[in-house]
Amino acid sequence: TYHVRLKMLRALGRKWCRCTALSRRIYATEAVAKTESQKLEVFVNGMPVHVDPDTTVLQACEMVGIQIPRFCYHDRLSIAGNCRMCLVEIEKTPKPQAACAMPVLNGMRILTESEKTKKAREGVMEFLLVNHPLDCPICDQAGECDLQDQSMAFGSDRSRFVDNRISGKRAVEDKNIGPLVKTIMTRCIHCTRCVRFGSEVAGVEDLGTTGRGGDMQIGTYVEKMFQSELSGNVIDLCPVGALTSKPYSFTARPWELRKTETIDVLDAVGSNIVVNTRAGEVMRVLPRLNEDINEEWISDKTRFAYDGLKHQRLTEPMVKDVNGQLGPTDWETALRTVAFKLREIKGNEIAAIAGGLVDAESLVVLKDLLNRLSCENLYTEELFPTIGASTDLRSNYTLNNGITGVEDADLLLLIGTNPRFEAPLFNARIRKGYIHNELEVALVGTKVDLTYQYNHLGEGGQVLKDIADGKHPFSKQFAAAKRPMVVVGSVALQRPDGAAIHRAACSIANLASNEDSNWRVMNVLHRVASQVAALDVGYKPNVPQLNNVKLLYLLGADSDQISRNQLPKDCLVVYQGHHGDNGANMADVIFPGAAYTEKNATWVNTEGRAQLSRIAVNPPKLAREDWTIIRALSEVAGYRLPYDEISEVRDRLSEICPILVQYGKLEPANFYSIANKLCEGTKLKFDKEPLMPPQVSLHQFYMTDPISRASLTMAKCVTAATKAVSNN
Repeated sequence: TYHVRLKMLRALGRKWCRCTALSRRIYATEAVAKTESQKLEVFVNGMPVHVDPDTTVLQACEMVGIQIPRFCYHDRLSIAGNCRMCLVEIEKTPKPQAACAMPVLNGMRILTESEKTKKAREGVMEFLLVNHPLDCPICDQAGECDLQDQSMAFGSDRSRFVDNRISGKRAVEDKNIGPLVKTIMTRCIHCTRCVRFGSEVAGVEDLGTTGRGGDMQIGTYVEKMFQSELSGNVIDLCPVGALTSKPYSFTARPWELRKTETIDVLDAVGSNIVVNTRAGEVMRVLPRLNEDINEEWISDKTRFAYDGLKHQRLTEPMVKDVNGQLGPTDWETALRTVAFKLREIKGNEIAAIAGGLVDAESLVVLKDLLNRLSCENLYTEELFPTIGASTDLRSNYTLNNGITGVEDADLLLLIGTNPRFEAPLFNARIRKGYIHNELEVALVGTKVDLTYQYNHLGEGGQVLKDIADGKHPFSKQFAAAKRPMVVVGSVALQRPDGAAIHRAACSIANLASNEDSNWRVMNVLHRVASQVAALDVGYKPNVPQLNNVKLLYLLGADSDQISRNQLPKDCLVVYQGHHGDNGANMADVIFPGAAYTEKNATWVNTEGRAQLSRIAVNPPKLAREDWTIIRALSEVAGYRLPYDEISEVRDRLSEICPILVQYGKLEPANFYSIANKLCEGTKLKFDKEPLMPPQVSLHQFYMTDPISRASLTMAKCVTAATKAVSNN
């Protein structure tokens, strides 16, 4: 058809350019027609819909807005097909078919509202309820239970459970799988979602099934802890009340709770969460869907450390008296004490250190105040090499390919990091790529228990040098990969030889052919929520010797980067934060701040994506939002900052770094190749110490910041995980 039309056009004397344009349109039309011809046409309740050949009946029904009831099926898990709740009638088939497991065929006619379908669903529901206990009034799942909802929508309006000869309902002994997940296994309907989640997403084979038929049970076979950093997600997956939250047990009903969509800051991933509150108290934390970051999962620390928000809180200003004892005071006295010191010293005698749980607004307000005092001594607790472009180029210190990028990679090199405990949701993405896309993983550093197989190349920095120089067998494999990734742990860059490690990682990244111009090979994985934002606004990553400092401002700094013995005796230490942790122990003045659930704030995750958190509860007693404290101090000190509202602070943020107010958007890394080239002058001199990540086993995962260290639930997890290791 194309050639005939082309000859006709030439014969008519049309210009070649018009012929070319027409031929392109013809090719495009034929391509669309070919794509449409590859699709299958099925009819759902008489409505035609075109679907791909590998689509299931359930997915085809959802494409036209018809919801099929289900218990075992889940979008992110493999198909089990064992609950039979999704039965539908298909014309010319003698029996109803399981919609979740049945692939569509061309011309298939699906009936979801027929009498046969309704009768099949009623029968399945009847069998489920025969052995299900009548626990709804005391069940924590009540009000958000799939079994309740679907029995009302698809079940029968009467019971036939009248056989007097029956010996009673099925009963199963509860299992103890740790301090987080409560089991009431008599309620279990054997959907196996928890088993599939453990083996497919979490990568932990602790849960399984024993027995057959009515005697089948789900458990750990031998009583032990469910040893996963993602174990709490089985609570959301469970369609009944068999798996519920132990800390949340018998505390509230879902209709009593106020829901606030916000951001988690206990790691650098920036998981999207929903904080449920009642009467000004955080009752629980649930995941919120975000396909680009955490999908619909969250880590156990994110989910269960919320009780740390109630313990060891700083609730009122404090100042040391003449005896050196901290005592409560009012805001005016505390602010005047610090303001007087600021006025009597020079700018170069002031320094500030920002911790890992500080929002971007507080960082920029503190920076503006100290800059007005002619002070440039602003540092972060986390270290970073100062060679090459250092922190001047953003692509040097972010996860440039994004969290989802690892799913598209074909080869991943991890350097000095354990993503399973440093960034559990990023590790889940790696496992997803490993299972579905045949991602190959290699590790340089101490051997760790990851949830996927990997090639251990070595422990020291010399291995990196050999790979960069092409002397290692892995060099050829890396150069031949189409989409390789290098992920360096932030802790590896904080070593004395951190500059050499960074230089070697950049050299390895340069080995890649990099056919795709948008693909970024070099990536840095951070551990704390505030580091990227702090570097964006101009904080320096390395704390020097502070021998001449007369006022040290600790903004949520609690990681013991500096001790009181390293400071002059006449140095005034000001601590601003929300927990009485390491930083508060060395302070002369304490300003009580707000935690992440108590303020509207901007957070930037490890990939450089800005996100907005919202107020779920008010700060306790006299505690205030951090940026307002610094703004009040500026006025008392006589250096008034020019903003009174949070919107004005964000205008200032946009002046410094426009990316910080582009919420939810991931800006591509600029000057990526330049940043890699600027590292080439660094000498590759490595320490003999192995590249060991800070968290090697599960018990080290739970308490890593002021909030989780104050959590009683996390303390129980540490005890249980330590005991589990000793038992093994």
